[in-house]
Amino acid sequence: MTREERAKQFAPFDAMKGLSAALRDREERHTRTERRELSEEQIEHLSAMLSRLRPGMRIRIRFFHAFHEREREGTVTEIRAVGQYLVLDEDRIDFENIYEIRITEYDPKTRQAHSAPA
Repeated sequence: MTREERAKQFAPFDAMKGLSAALRDREERHTRTERRELSEEQIEHLSAMLSRLRPGMRIRIRFFHAFHEREREGTVTEIRAVGQYLVLDEDRIDFENIYEIRITEYDPKTRQAHSAPA
């Protein structure tokens, strides 16, 4: 028996190959949601918050992505009004998928807090 053949004997054994991946996929599909619509008031508030954002600001954001509602915190690296998106660290988030934005740190240019209630 070669060395490689002997090593195969001690390789991890998955009696039900692919079961864990199938279970993860099923759980992901089970937790999917539809993108919810915002009221006019929520849209106005969100628009005001978007107009305050500047690159370098730290924010907490709730948004819709890949059939799930997500929440994360990060630094705004880019804002594109024409393209209707912002970049949080390295992730692009379309304006239409944003539910809520909270500014968590000072504006680096004015050194003033711009946080507003949700």
